[in-house]
Amino acid sequence: MSEPVTLLANLAIDGFSSILHLLSFHTWSQAAFRWFAEQNHVLQSLLAAIFTWGVTALGAALVFLVKHVNQKLLDTMLGFSGGVMLAASYWSLLAPAIDLSADYGSLSWLPAAVGFGVGALALKIGDRLLPHFRLGMPLQADESIVTTWRRTVMLVVAITLHNIPEGLAVGVAFGALGCDFHTATLGSAIALAIGIGLQNFPEGAAVSMPLRRMGWSRLRSFWYGQLSAVVEPISAVVGAAAVTKCMPIMPYALAFAAGAMVYVVVDEVIPESRERGNTNIATWGVILGFIVMMILDVALG
Repeated sequence: MSEPVTLLANLAIDGFSSILHLLSFHTWSQAAFRWFAEQNHVLQSLLAAIFTWGVTALGAALVFLVKHVNQKLLDTMLGFSGGVMLAASYWSLLAPAIDLSADYGSLSWLPAAVGFGVGALALKIGDRLLPHFRLGMPLQADESIVTTWRRTVMLVVAITLHNIPEGLAVGVAFGALGCDFHTATLGSAIALAIGIGLQNFPEGAAVSMPLRRMGWSRLRSFWYGQLSAVVEPISAVVGAAAVTKCMPIMPYALAFAAGAMVYVVVDEVIPESRERGNTNIATWGVILGFIVMMILDVALG
């Protein structure tokens, strides 16, 4: 057999093999989706939140691969996170809350407004009670707190506070499926989980990399980076179980999660992405994140 013919034959075989791999992956993914769709909504929320935690761990694992993350890239990623959370707050949480309040007539705005305000207020109170933490920066602790252990505990507690709304949002979105609301779809809930997962990647890096710069070991920096999101599966299960059992609170719960997420974005994520002068690229990161989350929600919802 001539060399050109042999080459063409090998290319054909490789192409056919690639097609088979793609088809088998497509079949596997369809089977996995069907299995996921058949599960209890509380279990779905748990699995989705485990995914968002896993992406945080991937971001925190950057400490094993690089010595430091380019600051412009980190600020862009933080901006992207903010855009994703803003879009998710509206399309996946606030808009459904308003739709579910149609029975209130001229006061259909009330549950969404109350839930949104209370969600933001809850995070504000949490900020007052706990040490103030800025993503990507060392903890600003009182001078009286001198031990590394106590500083570490304060850091983890502060980060945990800011991850609760994300897990709660995932849980509420999947819990809504169990209430048979016409505005709740599996696609939109999955889109929300994917969006939060995308924005968790830079959050994991924003926690672990500064700890590494402070002199912590790579393993310890990674541990606390991924630990920042371990509360998400817990809060997701709580959110899903709560709305499944108490359907009347659904619009309030959706809006509460939206308000808490928007508070985190406005108070922490966006200011941090612009603090070191990378305002233009951080702004475009927000725009890109918003567009990506909007596309996910519309396409999957």
